[in-house]
Amino acid sequence: MSTFKAPKGTYDLIPPDSATYLAVREAIAAPLRNSGYGYIETPGFENVELFARGVGESTDIVTKEMYAFETKGGDRLALRPEGTASVLRAALEANLHKAGNLPVKLWYSGSYYRYERPQKGRYRHFSQVGAEAIGAEDPALDAELIILADQAYRSLGLRNFRILLNSLGDKECRPVYRTALQEFLRGLELDEDTLRRADINPLRVLDDKRPEVQKQLTDAPLLRDYLCDACKAYHEEVRELITAAGVAFEDDPKLVRGLDYYTRTTFEFVHDGLGSQSAVGGGGRYDGLSEMIGGPALPSVGWALGVDRTVLALEAEGVELELPATTSVFAVPLGEEARRVLFAKVTELRKNGIAADFSYGGKGLKGAMKNANRSGARFTIVAGERDLAEGVVQLKDMESGEQTAVGVNEIVAELEARLG
Repeated sequence: MSTFKAPKGTYDLIPPDSATYLAVREAIAAPLRNSGYGYIETPGFENVELFARGVGESTDIVTKEMYAFETKGGDRLALRPEGTASVLRAALEANLHKAGNLPVKLWYSGSYYRYERPQKGRYRHFSQVGAEAIGAEDPALDAELIILADQAYRSLGLRNFRILLNSLGDKECRPVYRTALQEFLRGLELDEDTLRRADINPLRVLDDKRPEVQKQLTDAPLLRDYLCDACKAYHEEVRELITAAGVAFEDDPKLVRGLDYYTRTTFEFVHDGLGSQSAVGGGGRYDGLSEMIGGPALPSVGWALGVDRTVLALEAEGVELELPATTSVFAVPLGEEARRVLFAKVTELRKNGIAADFSYGGKGLKGAMKNANRSGARFTIVAGERDLAEGVVQLKDMESGEQTAVGVNEIVAELEARLG
């Protein structure tokens, strides 16, 4: 056994489970690629200030959960705790917003890092697929992203998830609500850290998960009662577009989300089969984030969906994905000449798009057939000296057990025909 283990709160993706994660990532990405979103990949670490400014100085992510460190050169860096700030930074740095085709539509997939108390569904290293539409203020764009996430989940076979929807207002109406909320919070019995948070960003207190805090927030003023006419009209159009697309959602006036950059539309995907870690994804509009990190005004909207939690949601519903076979054909050579001939045939099969594997290590027939069974291959090719002398190989159907002799030069065409 190895001396080393994966760090606490992390996990290794290994076969066969890793195939499910890959399928989930592909299913989430497919609707995005079909809707004009291009792939982007950013570094696993960024300048600390990028997240402090964008995510928010008062957020738990920045104050408690971010993996920050100083390099030998004196740079202050952090492992990325979320994707939006990094993607927007990259888009600004590459001047994608100046190409003349707004919104800039991007999707990404990767690992993110937060120092949290590990539990099922909450890891210190986790995987997300995200999408960002940068540079346009349009309710149809908000609706598009919600619809695409719904489409992705349903393509996987998920049914028992809910979409929560709210509006956080904008720079015109939110300050009025902020003042009203602060006055309400000052009248509660809250600890010093929470009161300090209420002074910096009172909306963050609404996102506090502690029961003793939530109990006191029952009569808190609701942002929807303070929305200006423009935000009300914007939010109503988002609701109408989603409804017209046949996507069900629930209005949640207390939905805040955990990051400071959200404005107007905010949404969350929750699955009731996951216990306390019920959120499987979420996002919203962040019209001021570009200015926060030194860019021009670029109204934007996006989301991130957790691959880990989506897999847990599939397990909770008992959904088993139809995964392609990792191996369709397994070759078993008996003797040196057969090794040379069948290895060449395996190479030819792979070139023709057929998943094929080979019995390595000079195993005997019994051991090699055990490997063939474990591989899940539909067909096995077996050949020995006598077969090759007759110009054939033995093709065995692993489902029916039927075995037939096929010409060495015809085996590739025969397998292409049988596998369709």
